[in-house]
Amino acid sequence: MGIEEQKEEREVLDSIFPDEITDISDNSYRVSITLDVPNPNFEEDVDPPVILLNVTYPESYPDVGPHLDITTPLNAAKHPYIDVSADKAQLLDALGPTIEDSLGMAMVFTLVTTLKDSAEILISDRMRQEEEIKEVAARQKEEEENRRFHGTVVTRERFLEWRDKFRKEMQEKEKQQREEEEAEEKKKKGVKMEEKKLTGRQLWERGLVGKGEEEDIDGEDAIPALESLKVSG
Repeated sequence: MGIEEQKEEREVLDSIFPDEITDISDNSYRVSITLDVPNPNFEEDVDPPVILLNVTYPESYPDVGPHLDITTPLNAAKHPYIDVSADKAQLLDALGPTIEDSLGMAMVFTLVTTLKDSAEILISDRMRQEEEIKEVAARQKEEEENRRFHGTVVTRERFLEWRDKFRKEMQEKEKQQREEEEAEEKKKKGVKMEEKKLTGRQLWERGLVGKGEEEDIDGEDAIPALESLKVSG
């Protein structure tokens, strides 16, 4: 009964996959599965990935599951999002529930469909993850650019720290300005006190006595002053 069912299934598969199925022996064959996935390199004409499902019927199939293996065509280009040698175990595990649910019935067509879906989902997930990584990197770069352009984000702690620093700087400036003003004031007072201590003659010699003050010169200082006036006349 098993062998008859195997022959019938093989004939049905020939009508479904006329160009995709290839016999290996009397009880084994392979089905070529072309995956429908977006082209990761939109600027290049890249062929879609192809995987091969190798099927071998045990004598009691379909009461037991077929022996399965997954390979790729010879000289097939390596795809960036699927590696059959590395992903084989995961893909075969995905077929386990389908085998369990299909025992006693022809199941290879269902297995081909399940494998195709699983491989396409695997590729799509990896492409999405890569895109998410790129988006995160782009957001981080944009945030960094924004920080450079807008400066550091002001928080309450940063504001208080800035305010304290600003107040200290202003206090230092005010203190320095007061000291400079006091020094200037002392300097002016010192000059005035020195002028008060000078004699009339010293004032005259330094040119600190105006014409209106000539009449106020008396005593010993009056004689040189008068002599200077006579000479000038």
